[in-house]
Amino acid sequence: MAADPLTIAVCAEDPAGADALALVAELSAALTAITGASGQASFDLSDVRGAGACFALARDARGRALGCGALRPLDADTAEVKRMFARPGTRGVGSAVLGFLEGEAVRRGYVALRLSTRHVNQRAVGFYERHGYRRIPGYGRYAGSEVSVCFEKVLAA
Repeated sequence: MAADPLTIAVCAEDPAGADALALVAELSAALTAITGASGQASFDLSDVRGAGACFALARDARGRALGCGALRPLDADTAEVKRMFARPGTRGVGSAVLGFLEGEAVRRGYVALRLSTRHVNQRAVGFYERHGYRRIPGYGRYAGSEVSVCFEKVLAA
């Protein structure tokens, strides 16, 4: 299912839609295999539905769902990136989703994005570092966590 980055379309969609739920379930299974936890405890669909929030899906030219990600407001200036996932074998999907979310964050007036992943998830750690996210101390529920690594990116207006 290799995807040509030029044929990836990302847009905001309902997080309760069938494709969104399928991708989130795949992400949960993948995270359980990598980290021993699904990450579902720190995600609620209602968090990405309200004002300032966004759930995004990436699709190929045939309309097949390839990846997802979400923005959850933390405060007036900062949103959190949640549920980032690209189906295995796709190329450029994660970058396309993250780029879309960063653009949405700027459009919605956010100054920075934050996120947390686990140290053991080295693929995710490398992905965020390559996309300009810098490590920060744990925030919110991740403060003091020995398994989490938190990141932040200040957005250009």
